[in-house]
Amino acid sequence: MPDMIPIIRPVMGEEEAEAARRPIMAGWVTQGPEVAAFEREFAAYTGAPYGCAVSNCTTALHLALLAAGVKAGDEVVTVSHSFIATANAIAYIGANPVFVDIDTATFNMDPAQVEKAITARTKAILCVHQGGMPCDLAALLPLAKAHALPLVEDAACAIGSEILWDGVWEKIGKPHGDAACFSFHPRKLVSTGDGGMITTANPEWDARFRLLRQHSMSVADTVRHGSSKVIFEAYPEIGFNYRMTDIQAAVGREQLKRLPGIVARRRELAARYAALVPDATGAAAPAEPSWARTNWQSYSVKLPEGSDQRHVMQSMLDAGVSTRRGIMCMHREAPYRDARRVGALRNSEVAQDRNVLLPLFHQMTEEQQDRVVEALRAALPVGAGR
Repeated sequence: MPDMIPIIRPVMGEEEAEAARRPIMAGWVTQGPEVAAFEREFAAYTGAPYGCAVSNCTTALHLALLAAGVKAGDEVVTVSHSFIATANAIAYIGANPVFVDIDTATFNMDPAQVEKAITARTKAILCVHQGGMPCDLAALLPLAKAHALPLVEDAACAIGSEILWDGVWEKIGKPHGDAACFSFHPRKLVSTGDGGMITTANPEWDARFRLLRQHSMSVADTVRHGSSKVIFEAYPEIGFNYRMTDIQAAVGREQLKRLPGIVARRRELAARYAALVPDATGAAAPAEPSWARTNWQSYSVKLPEGSDQRHVMQSMLDAGVSTRRGIMCMHREAPYRDARRVGALRNSEVAQDRNVLLPLFHQMTEEQQDRVVEALRAALPVGAGR
């Protein structure tokens, strides 16, 4: 059997290995100068005034919601169609997610459903750029402003994605809402093993992120370490250990240099899938709105009517091709089955049950891509393709 084609493969090499060596040899391996440099470089890449590195995207979401003023008993409007971390970050505060359905074209929050979900208990809107596809911020922002609600962007998958804003292409992460939260998990385009970043244009929010990520310590380690006088720190409130290490940040700085090339290659591969998949298999390729440029972190196809998702995925795995099912629906999981929802969330459920994520990674060859399409064709009912 040919080698297994993975769903994704991180792009790393000697540059990242040498970068990790820097803090190890310097002796400062926790949150320090490499983290500070990574924050500056990431903020500059996205066009954000501020970037704060944290331990992962879940903790980034947690801090962003705290900065937004969300408290126990409050409600946060979001989508069920997302990784469970989106709702978990709300639950960490003791707040409650309120689920709305998605738009079938982009798999993102349907702005038309959001206003129906807002009540006196609503304290924030948490949108998700699902699979790297930018959500409709131009529709969501006026809604948030009309109700005086902070808008937090779960941009875990959206590093390198862009949105057309007032006639100019801008990176997701240049805060269109109040804060954007990113992931550096190995399945993302930029990886530090794990890690996260929060971008914002609000200096008070940025200061709060930095306080809370380090146990609310009143004096940063770097300041105390560099002082010629003894400094005694204080801890005015309960904080968290949400720091990024300098080893991770050093790797992230090298990964960031690769990002433009990674995005360009993934867009090439996605265009090739779009040309091959519908005719060869009958599956529906995802659509990119005219106002969005996705990084194609995930490539999700909708299977033809009558297809058995599990059978298709197992058949492809047997042929040496890894896949993943459509993005999960959190309202189907035990912790959130009783969460308030607007409508039946039918679009979200269909996206989970009928969609399959195909392999897509920077190093992918056309031969591998042809194998993926052929494995999908062979797994589908006879006559599904054209």
